[in-house]
Formats: sequence, structure tokens, C-alpha cells
Amino acid sequence: MSETNTTPEGTTGTASAGTTGVGGTAGYVWTAVDDAPVRELFPGIRSRPLWTGGNGAKAQVLEMDPGSRWDGIDVHDPGPEEVFVVSGTFNDGDRDHPAGTFLHAPAGSWHVPQSATGCRLFVFYPEG
Repeated sequence: MSETNTTPEGTTGTASAGTTGVGGTAGYVWTAVDDAPVRELFPGIRSRPLWTGGNGAKAQVLEMDPGSRWDGIDVHDPGPEEVFVVSGTFNDGDRDHPAGTFLHAPAGSWHVPQSATGCRLFVFYPEG
């Protein structure tokens, strides 16, 4: 048996019976990446939103197929972008970043996301 948790922000998560309340704090949410909705941003680049906070902060997984490239430049506005390369190799338009790499892009910075081999990224925007 499973239970579904829905927050005011609309994020949902599923847990096996007996695990509801883990964390013990209002607003505690979870989701499985494969259960998150898929939104195609550009050909071969998909976003899976995981969480959105009341202040516009958000977390997502970005999936990039081999040979995919962002259309134009990705400008970090209004705040920074935090990226962890989960698998594959991510290229920011300047250099390759293999799995296990963490990137911090300050507000106002930009890059051209792409991947020759494909990759999966965890992306966090602390300010929206």
C-alpha cells in the first residue's frame, strides 16, 4: 500500500505505508525523478520539476540526449544556478564536466548547455 503526499506548492510524493511523516516537519516533500512530469525545453533536452518553493526557488532534473544543445544562451536571472552532474558529461559551452562535478553559476552569468554524450543533471535555483 502507498500513500501520496501533496503540498500547498503542488509537489507530490509517494511513500510506502508506514513511512508517512518521515522528517516530522510541515512542508517535508519527496518525489521520485521517474514520477516527475516531463517537459521538453528544446529538442533532446527535458526538464523534470521536483519541487518549487514559495519564494520561487526550485529543484529539477535536466536530461540531455547525446548531441543536444540549448537554443541560445542560458542566462541566470534573477539568481544563481547550482548544478550537479549526476551522470554522463555536461558541457557548458566552454568545457566538459563529467559525472560527479558541481557547478555554481552566479546571478547574471550565462552559458550554452550542451552534451555530446548525453547527461542527467540535478539543478537547483535558490532564488527562482
